[in-house]
Formats: sequence, structure tokens, C-alpha cells
Amino acid sequence: MLEKVKESRILILLLLTAAVYFFLRYITPLVAPVLTAMLFVTIFGPTLQKLEKRFRLHRQVGAVLLLSVAVVLLAVLVWVLFSWFVGSLPEWISGLEDLEGELTVLVRRICKAVGDTLGVNGSYLEETVLKRIQEGFDYFQLKTLPGVLSQSLTYARAAASVGGFLIVFLIATVLLAKDYDAIMNRLLDREECHVLLEIICGIIRYIATYVRAQLIIMSGIAALAALVLGVSGVRQGVLWGILAGLLDALPFVGTGIVLVPLGIFQLFGGSCARAAVCIALYVVCAFLRELLEPRLIGRRLGVSPIAVLLSLYAGIQLFGVWGIVKGPLGFVMIYQAYRSVVRRMSVDEKAG
Repeated sequence: MLEKVKESRILILLLLTAAVYFFLRYITPLVAPVLTAMLFVTIFGPTLQKLEKRFRLHRQVGAVLLLSVAVVLLAVLVWVLFSWFVGSLPEWISGLEDLEGELTVLVRRICKAVGDTLGVNGSYLEETVLKRIQEGFDYFQLKTLPGVLSQSLTYARAAASVGGFLIVFLIATVLLAKDYDAIMNRLLDREECHVLLEIICGIIRYIATYVRAQLIIMSGIAALAALVLGVSGVRQGVLWGILAGLLDALPFVGTGIVLVPLGIFQLFGGSCARAAVCIALYVVCAFLRELLEPRLIGRRLGVSPIAVLLSLYAGIQLFGVWGIVKGPLGFVMIYQAYRSVVRRMSVDEKAG
């Protein structure tokens, strides 16, 4: 049976795919902080070595220093966006009444034009549409908005979960930074672990490539959106553009979660030109991501961009939002494992 498995490369590929799926679905959520710490120490290992040689900092201290800088930068960015959102929330809530009035006037004009054109009762159409709009605003003001603002327990649980992840990640990073070289030397001494090391190196290469590509794409889109919205005169357009760039990594919706509602708001505010700019900017940003992401990731990994695109789609179907990471990551794991196993089989056949 084992010999048949070795002879069938398709069967090997299927078994590797099943193993990777099981790992990503069931094992990864349980050990995510430790795996993240391992990847962090591996990727930034050369940096930690330079800090140790130049400034005589132990690797544990260097790891804590790097993490502290990253946390401070992230905290500053989150605080700026959160302060802006909370400060603008009362203005948005008070503007709902003005938006409702403007929408009512717009609907009356449309219903009158439709009634005159088609020769139907425009008053009945107007009454029905306005009634539905009023029900929508009432539902938003009485249920949706208070519900969002009152979910403090849910937010507290999410914050506790993130806090637990960060604490375990920090402890694991410090411990691994201390013993990393010893662990790698033990693995190198064992010949059966060489395939595992090849797979790990391929995964690290992918993650470094993926992070670099996402930072380039998100930074470019954030700069473009901030520039266009700022020049077009959208209120607080620079902050809206930065927020759109940060949310651009979300699958399918991306910048649309910011730009489409912003465009609708501009339309109801009487600025058709700014609304058109927001919608056109959304289309351009979506096109740029679909164009750049497969190329930046695929070319660096030596695989076809269409394969990366398909892995993104498959990952989203299998794992939801996390599929934007797990999909390409699973593809790279399967790709590297298959290449390593086949190469090892070829070597064994020649040696035999």
C-alpha cells in the first residue's frame, strides 16, 4: 500500500491537501499565538542578530523592543482613527434628520416625474416609498444604532480574546528568541526533518512576500484615496482615504465599505460630482488590488498569479474572512510540501 502511495503523485497531492486543510481548520486556531511567535522570530532573526552584535542586546530584549515599536505605531494609528470616529459620531447622528429631509424631497421629485411620464398615480407611489423610508430610519434610530452602541459585553469579550492572544504571543516570542538556534540545530541534525525545514522556509518566504505585497497595496490605495478625496473637497477626505486603505484588505468589499456609503451620503447632500468621484475611486481601487495582488505575490513565489487568485477564492469559501490569509497560505504549504516530497522521492530512486 505504501509503495502504491509513493508511485501515485496525484494521491500524494490529495493526502497533502487533506493534511493541510486539517491543520488550518482545526490545529491553527489552537496554537495560533505560538505559530505567530515562531514566524516572527524566524523572519526577524537576522535583525535580532544585528541588534545583539551591534548593541549587545540579548535576543529576548531585541524581540521585546521590536514588538514594542510595532505595538506603539499600531496603537497610535488606531487611536487617531477611533478618536476621529467617536468625535464625528454625534454629527453623523444629528445629520440623519437632514438626510431624511433631503431624501424625502428627492423621492417626491422622482415619483412626480415617474407619474407624469407613465401616467400613473404619483401620489400613491410617493406615499408608499416615503413610508418605507420612514420605517427604515425609525428602525435604524431605535434599534440598529442603539444596538451597536450597547454591545459593550461583546466588545469586552473580543478585547479579552485579543489581549489573551497578544500575551501568549509575547511570552512565546521571548522564549523562542532565546532557544531558536538550539531548536534549529536539532532539526538540522535529523535528516528526516529536512523536508519539514524546506516547507517552513517556503511558508516564511510566502508570509514575508504576502505582508510586503499587502503593505504596498494598502499604502498605495490609502495614498490615492486620501489624495483624491482631499482634492475633491470631501469633508475629512484624507482620514476617509486612510481608513479606506486600511480596510482594503477585506475580501470583495474592500474600500467599498467606506467609499460606497460615502458616495451615497454625498449624493443625498446634493453633491453629485463628489458622489461620482467616490464611486469611480472605488472602482479604480478594486481594479488596482485585483491587478497588483496576484502579480506581487505570484511572481515573488514563482507561481502563476491565477493560482494565487484561485487560492484566495477557495480560502474565502472554506474559511470565511480568514481565507484571505489561509487560502494562499494553504496553497504555499501544499506546493512546498509536494515539491519537497517529490524531490526526496527522486533522490531515493536514483540512490536505489
